[in-house]
Amino acid sequence: MVLRTTTDIVTRSVGGTASAIGGLFTDPVIRLGVTGLSRAGKTVFITSLVANMLNRGRMPQLLAAANGAIQAAYLQPQPDDTVARFDYETHLDAMIGPSPSWPDSTRTVSELRLSLRVRPSGLLGGLQGPQTLHIDIIDYPGEWLLDLGLLDKSYDDWAAQALDQAKKRSEAQAFWATLSDVDGSQAFDDVTAGKLASTYAQYLQTARQNGFANCTPGRFLLPGDLAGSPVLTFAPLPDGPSPRKSLRAEMARRFEAYKARVVRPFFRDHFSKIDRQIVLVDVLKALSNGPEAVADLETAMADILTSFRPGRNGFLNEILLGKRVDRILFAATKADHLHHSQHPALSALMSEMTAVARDRANFSGAKTQAMSIAALRTTTETTVADGLPAVQGIDLTTGKARAYYPGDLPDAPSALLAEARKGGDTWSGPGFATMRFGPPAMAIPPGEGPPHIRMDKALQFLIGDKL
Repeated sequence: MVLRTTTDIVTRSVGGTASAIGGLFTDPVIRLGVTGLSRAGKTVFITSLVANMLNRGRMPQLLAAANGAIQAAYLQPQPDDTVARFDYETHLDAMIGPSPSWPDSTRTVSELRLSLRVRPSGLLGGLQGPQTLHIDIIDYPGEWLLDLGLLDKSYDDWAAQALDQAKKRSEAQAFWATLSDVDGSQAFDDVTAGKLASTYAQYLQTARQNGFANCTPGRFLLPGDLAGSPVLTFAPLPDGPSPRKSLRAEMARRFEAYKARVVRPFFRDHFSKIDRQIVLVDVLKALSNGPEAVADLETAMADILTSFRPGRNGFLNEILLGKRVDRILFAATKADHLHHSQHPALSALMSEMTAVARDRANFSGAKTQAMSIAALRTTTETTVADGLPAVQGIDLTTGKARAYYPGDLPDAPSALLAEARKGGDTWSGPGFATMRFGPPAMAIPPGEGPPHIRMDKALQFLIGDKL
């Protein structure tokens, strides 16, 4: 464990040294990480971000856009030739084209470089010409982010936690049935290992679909070209004897291989180079799935923030310790599914869910914030029976316009979280429902990007200090 930690720090230090020294002679670069859990809207967020930076008419709360300091914005080839380009043009056409639809979700790491020509401010601003700031946007699945917590766990630790978690979830019944016929000390064979891994992966898939966020290993959800490989063919087994060549010994070996060959390369090649980070969270979906889903999401948020190793970046810090994420935004997405009168309550709930972890990050020098946003506004506001504040949009299931009132968010988020931590299938008070809205047909005026809610405020927090 000590060797692993030391190696990671040295790797980050070497990268940080090159970045810090190189930054003295090149245009400044911000590497902005974008991630989220379970269809939180990463692809839509990045597409809207870029579209609204290229045409800044809807960005009044981004001060550099409002005062004209940003003179131009344009896309450039990304610096990393080994990472897929984020397909901005295709995604934008899907969202605002003649037949609007939601773009495909994130399946792997992708990148896009957005460059800004910025007029310097301050006393020397008039003596300097415009400067270029590059924003490298890194898109990656949130499920992979949760895997970073595995680096500090042994197989025994992970297996015990995973089995304890599975006991509380009805989605794990098939896995438990398979596990009941297995003895970890028996001789290893590929058929048994395959059945265990398959039923465990199916359980994780179903749990995620039902609103649970904390589902590891993340590559069991998005295997890609690793599907069927030994590095993804393991499962948690109860504590017990692990003789050489036994099933449990091989499961432990494959777990360590997963960390070494899947998780650590992601940390080294992508995650450790991020400067700023936004984590998108579908809080409304968790609320509709009940107390257990909300408690699970709160735990996942704490694990995610711990993985960031937050702190304040600086020249000496980068040389000595490598880069650290110095600004982290937790954003509750799909705020357009609520009337604006409920947005403060949604932001307060997001803030309360991440309070302890954010306090830890703030203490280490990072800045954190929580807010509610909608990267693409899909609804208009209306009222329903008894004057209840509601929204109206295109029901994704029927394709027809529908007015919708999901229920009231609590004024005291701490009370809701206290109930969630106690467990239970349903809320003691009135429930909360969600529905999926589709992107509406829209005519966007010249100079403006797609309609949104607080995207400009989110960017002001994430990169405003660099503008």
